[in-house]
Amino acid sequence: MYKKFFKRFFSIVLCVLGLLLTWWVYLILFLAIKIDDPGSALFKQKRIGKDKKYFYILKFRSMRMDTPHDIPTHLLEDPDRYITRIGRFLRKYSLDELPQVFNVLKGDMAFVGPRPALWNQYDLIEERDKHHAHGALPGITGWAQIHGRDELTIEKKAELDGWYVQHQSFWLDVKCLFGTVLPVLLAKGVVEGSVESSDKEE
Repeated sequence: MYKKFFKRFFSIVLCVLGLLLTWWVYLILFLAIKIDDPGSALFKQKRIGKDKKYFYILKFRSMRMDTPHDIPTHLLEDPDRYITRIGRFLRKYSLDELPQVFNVLKGDMAFVGPRPALWNQYDLIEERDKHHAHGALPGITGWAQIHGRDELTIEKKAELDGWYVQHQSFWLDVKCLFGTVLPVLLAKGVVEGSVESSDKEE
């Protein structure tokens, strides 16, 4: 019952409450991004969703407009030169993820679930297949994120994602949400150019 109905209901409630309380943060970040590097403040990217169906994730843009397209951050030559000043701050505190509340409202994502892989992250997709980790909506945060974030190997991340999909519950989601807050505030486990950083935009 929780997976089929209540999880979606709670996700919508959290999205609405979050937008009502933080709309001014979105406005400030939107303006800061455009001032730092003229162009779109939002970034759209093709990702793998539930049952390996494609969808487009929304993020605040953290890289320059001339960054090569569809290349994960860790595969770019000298990726640091593409990250904007405000983008570095956004990534450090995961603020670039905020627009994903609209993906949750649309039904492409949930607050908690496996982080959605890039469409061409074939190594992660293959590992997740082994652990049946594509059977739930991808999340803004997840079980793997509270166990290491960027410090996890692809194999370990896929294993944790698979475990979460098999054990979804209200209390597990609450644990993931509360377990995300402190590491994000402390920027703990964020490593630019790491395996998990391939989750970032091109």
